[in-house]
Amino acid sequence: MSVTINAVATSFAVIEHMAAAGTPLGVSEVARMLNAGKPLVFRHLRTLVELGYVAQDPGTDRYSLTPRLFHIGRAIADSVDLLSAARRVMPELAEAVKLSVSVSQVEQDGIRILDILEYRSAIEISTPPGSLFDFLTSAQGKVAMAFSPALLEGQVGARTQLQTADGKMIDAARLRAELDRVRVQGWALSAQEVLLGVNALAAPVFDGLGALAGTIAVVGSTQTLPDDPPATMIEALVSASRKLSEQLGYRKGETKT
Repeated sequence: MSVTINAVATSFAVIEHMAAAGTPLGVSEVARMLNAGKPLVFRHLRTLVELGYVAQDPGTDRYSLTPRLFHIGRAIADSVDLLSAARRVMPELAEAVKLSVSVSQVEQDGIRILDILEYRSAIEISTPPGSLFDFLTSAQGKVAMAFSPALLEGQVGARTQLQTADGKMIDAARLRAELDRVRVQGWALSAQEVLLGVNALAAPVFDGLGALAGTIAVVGSTQTLPDDPPATMIEALVSASRKLSEQLGYRKGETKT
């Protein structure tokens, strides 16, 4: 059941359209952007002026955003980053799948593990924070390439054969086909490609602008995380990646590809 308060939604729509415009706007311009009536938009603008989020130029009567929003954004950015947000999501995912969970960020030379939450079991698999994974073989790297066209171009480009960090050769066309599937299904699997006997399942994390912020993954032995992962495990991972993305400000449909 939707609990959307229309007045609040309209005020935020006004702010978002003014931010996107990047220049002072008149009431009529904002109304056209929102496909809304001028009286309604005027009331919202006046309210935002009174609250200090919008200022009106007395010479032109046009409206612009104030630094008050910038300071709020900086405060949020300082307190909600990928790692701190991930640490709120990781325990629930680890308990749901009974596996260790890691979060990583994309760097120029590979995927850097920022943190890992180890799940205590008879078979424990741990990857120390700071470890750097290859793009071509890790589940996290495949996710990164699938959801970052610039990264895909840099790693694969027009080449027909690719060489991994350990010297293994990979057919570029086959990798591109795999990445196409990753982009559609929203997750990637690495089956003993990084370490013998160990599999990983990863999903993308997006930021408030819809860009790839990093990945979240579950890691286990081939016994606990099979080459054909159960649907419940995939659903738990994808749900966790969605929750983490939402905490970073992402809204469905804003992915940059």
